[in-house]
Amino acid sequence: MEWFTADGYWLGRLVFQKALAVVYLAAFLSAALQFRALIGERGMLPAPEVLRRTDWRGAPGLFRLHYSDRFFAVVAWTGCAVAVALIVGVDNRVPLGAAMALWALPWLLYLSIVQVGGVWYGFGWESLLLETGFLAVFLGNADTAPPVLVLWLLRWVLFRLEFGAGLIKWRGDACWRNLTCLYFHHETQPMPGPLSWFFHRLPRPVHRAEAAANHVTQLLVPVLLLTPQPVASVAAGLMIVTQLWLVLSGNFAWLNWLTITLALPVIDWSPLTEPPAQRGAPLWYAVVVIAVTVLILALSYHPARNLVSRRQVMNRSFDPLHLVNTYGAFGSVSRVRLEVVVEGTDDAVVHPGTVWKEYGFRGKPGDPRRLPRQFAPYHLRLDWLMWFAALSPAYARAWFGPFVERLLENDRDTLRLLRHNPFPGAPPAQVRARVFRYRFTTWRELRATGCWWHRTFVRDFLRPTRR
Repeated sequence: MEWFTADGYWLGRLVFQKALAVVYLAAFLSAALQFRALIGERGMLPAPEVLRRTDWRGAPGLFRLHYSDRFFAVVAWTGCAVAVALIVGVDNRVPLGAAMALWALPWLLYLSIVQVGGVWYGFGWESLLLETGFLAVFLGNADTAPPVLVLWLLRWVLFRLEFGAGLIKWRGDACWRNLTCLYFHHETQPMPGPLSWFFHRLPRPVHRAEAAANHVTQLLVPVLLLTPQPVASVAAGLMIVTQLWLVLSGNFAWLNWLTITLALPVIDWSPLTEPPAQRGAPLWYAVVVIAVTVLILALSYHPARNLVSRRQVMNRSFDPLHLVNTYGAFGSVSRVRLEVVVEGTDDAVVHPGTVWKEYGFRGKPGDPRRLPRQFAPYHLRLDWLMWFAALSPAYARAWFGPFVERLLENDRDTLRLLRHNPFPGAPPAQVRARVFRYRFTTWRELRATGCWWHRTFVRDFLRPTRR
């Protein structure tokens, strides 16, 4: 079956697998280091509660068999270990069947984590990692050349990811159509990076060019993925350049890096090197790949229909295993940046002289003098949801109260999510939260004050609360 494999794409498969393993490592590290405060047995939204509200059919996974914080830690750290094994190439040193099992393990482990993650794991890149990771199981190893069908399924993921994001923007906020969204986006995005201030200060014609380039990359270039080489390689290259621009301008967890990863096997690397000697695909392997292809095509009906729908939704899974999903981001862009600032005091009774001390978060803006840091592809889940909380208290209704309760206890696991705890010796007597408007300073303000942000009080978010 010569049609079944593509020898020239062996290097594309190799770099794809290495890059995907790195993304897996970032995802599992994020889970291992943050889960106790977020979804642990004493977490803000405990996983056992999520399990009680769902069933096997709607949310299958290993934690249906048993949940404990110790078992979750084993799952997360096992995922890290398997990701490292894949990075160093263990999958290419074992038989094909064993390699497939090795790639299936992190997919199963991460699926299990997402199923109990609740709102903390409600981001599109979770489903994207699961969809991509599932296809990686069937991409093979050094025993055989890459299967053409799986390579095309990966292109189908990349097409839906980019084209869906482009359509959601074009159909959404008018600023995308008049090319003005980037006047605001670098300042108001969920988690700015160290260069976001500089991107925001680019001239407005450059921002308009950014928006226009986004439309080209997300609405026109994805179609070229379906064309012959070398056009498809050029399209993938343009997508990679665009994603690197986004990497420099903000923190979007592993979304940009995984998009780059998906573009890598599209590129025809054959002019650079000769393919190694590879065996023909075993019959059982061909049957499995063909069956998976039929399954994915059948499951693609609803996501494909969503693309052409005027009521397009974004970041939605249509099956409990997250095998085929719909994606999109920033259908609307905030014009003003609001931030929830959390503070505590030692005073049991609030009076005019009460001193409030601010908690410092790792990624989200707080201290106006602190330059935003680079964290992606690592995902700071609490910081991201704090951005949503500032947009509307409804986004934080389920978890913000438990978060404050744990601050009032000086809960060790919760405090580990923060950069600075102003009450290291004993917990505060009271905690409050206030909403501020943040904007990037001008060049003149930066030179005069040393502040990257200027902030103005807007309203109370949570009035002083005691234990």
